[in-house]
Amino acid sequence: MPLPALRRAIAATSALAGALVLGVTAVPAHATATLNYAALGDSYSAASGVLPVDAGHLVCLRSTANYPHVIAARTGARLTDVTCGAAQTKDFTQSQYPGVAPQADAVTADTDLVTLTIGGNDNNTFIGAMLACGTAGILSGGQGSPCKDTYGSSFDDAIDANTYPALKSALRSVRAKAPGARIAVLGYPWITPAKADPSCFAQLPVASGDVPYLHALQAHLNTVVQRAAEETGATYVDFAQVSEGHDACQAVGTRWIEPLLFGQNIVPVHPNALGEQRMAERTMSVLGLG
Repeated sequence: MPLPALRRAIAATSALAGALVLGVTAVPAHATATLNYAALGDSYSAASGVLPVDAGHLVCLRSTANYPHVIAARTGARLTDVTCGAAQTKDFTQSQYPGVAPQADAVTADTDLVTLTIGGNDNNTFIGAMLACGTAGILSGGQGSPCKDTYGSSFDDAIDANTYPALKSALRSVRAKAPGARIAVLGYPWITPAKADPSCFAQLPVASGDVPYLHALQAHLNTVVQRAAEETGATYVDFAQVSEGHDACQAVGTRWIEPLLFGQNIVPVHPNALGEQRMAERTMSVLGLG
């Protein structure tokens, strides 16, 4: 081979070898890069009622055993946790309490991952429905469907008219802060079983006909959350199947949600530590983390 051609061949071979080395080393470097992780959301994200409580954020009743902390511990992510009990979609862009910054402020251009649950407190959907149906259930002795008969589609109508557009607006505000981040929007695990369990009435005093009413209401909310997530480029984490059989009427060690009465958390009708762990594991599975 002529000398100039030999030199060109050697140079090309060296360049190819260099490219292969860079390619081999780039994959593990990217794979092991620390994730910048911002956790937003309401009490289901904060794990309100689960011990230990984050002493630096008592007003938000945030637990250091919430699903964001579980995800961060298992992935080595750098966590910024601004989850806060009772948060609504509006609290992404405005202060929820004095001294508590809008949650979206925790999201920056360097954020790689965002997780959240939100929407259940808008229109007082969860607390309003649970209190209304619990009160009606006690007064009716657990018979009939007094809550459904009184409130009909009012909770569902408010979700469609108010919660859905508010969800889209809140998620867009997060996306605007971190255009390249992965945003995971978690659905709410089942609170009630699909059908009434008479043995559960002492813990969840909802009339037999109102148990499926509340179940359907939660399914509707989750559907709206999913739609808002998909329409804003976020990933929806569905708990409809995986949380079935882990509702508030199940035994300790099986249930992910504590009942209204005689539960083990200081905040009723919220995920317990097991529930938060399972929410973390499901989210990691959907996102391919860990």
